[in-house]
Amino acid sequence: MEYTTFGRTGLRVSKLGLGGAPIGGDFKDVDETEIERVIHEALDRGINFIDTAPLYGNGLSEERFGRALLGGRRGKVVLATKAARHDQDYDYAGIIRSVEGSLKRLQTDCIDLLQLHDVEKKPYEMIMQEAVPALQKLRDDGKIRFLGVTTRNLDLLKRYMETDVFDSIQFYARYMLLDYSAAKEIIPLAKEKNIAVINGSVLGMGLLADAPAKFLSEEFVSEAARRMEKLAFLRRTEPKGLIEPGMRFSLQNPDIHVTLTGTASSRSLRANISYCDGQGLSQEDHSRVLSLFGDYPSLFA
Repeated sequence: MEYTTFGRTGLRVSKLGLGGAPIGGDFKDVDETEIERVIHEALDRGINFIDTAPLYGNGLSEERFGRALLGGRRGKVVLATKAARHDQDYDYAGIIRSVEGSLKRLQTDCIDLLQLHDVEKKPYEMIMQEAVPALQKLRDDGKIRFLGVTTRNLDLLKRYMETDVFDSIQFYARYMLLDYSAAKEIIPLAKEKNIAVINGSVLGMGLLADAPAKFLSEEFVSEAARRMEKLAFLRRTEPKGLIEPGMRFSLQNPDIHVTLTGTASSRSLRANISYCDGQGLSQEDHSRVLSLFGDYPSLFA
């Protein structure tokens, strides 16, 4: 397992983090015993960064992590969650209420990183005038340590980064084999400001695993397939030969602090951990990938 310093927070984190959506059963029904096994195996094999949210499984993801971290394991991880949910208020009281709920479900008295979730769904003014002051109050009270923001809208993300309020950012499907639009401005700006970067959905909602999410439209999947044809030179194994290069593409970027793996399976967890060994794509393959889609529009508009 590789580790790095999480931006200006100074936290030492594994470059591979465990994402919480599958833990909450958002993609398919999961077995409770297997979930607990996956979480403990992730920790045993060196993952120390956990990323969850109240949205995942309607709180079930946080509850499962909370139970798994009992018995002394909480202090060995960097625990990140989010506030609030797209169907809830992001005003001052709503943020306070969301975080208090997360603390209970996670069975902890302090969250290491609290991220405002999918801020593209709420007005900028509300976020800055209501949500941010709430997080700052929670930080002053010792209930959270650091502040983050998540969105797939890169223009909006840049706007939030320029406020210098946030210690971390998280985007998804914006730095992967099919779409590396975050490399143009966002990742360099984060490096300049020493803001930590979390990269989500590096397999493009299942596209690079040859298992696209059911909510993706046929037109969207067809466009992705056209791009994937150009990546055929990376297929070293079958049947899902783009998982490994997809993971390595993100993990080898020194300016991405945490690449999330979303899995509820011990088998896929072990595979993804094996890719966090310091070996990225070859220089030739990496350069070839970056030459393919630089002028393409973002796949996930």
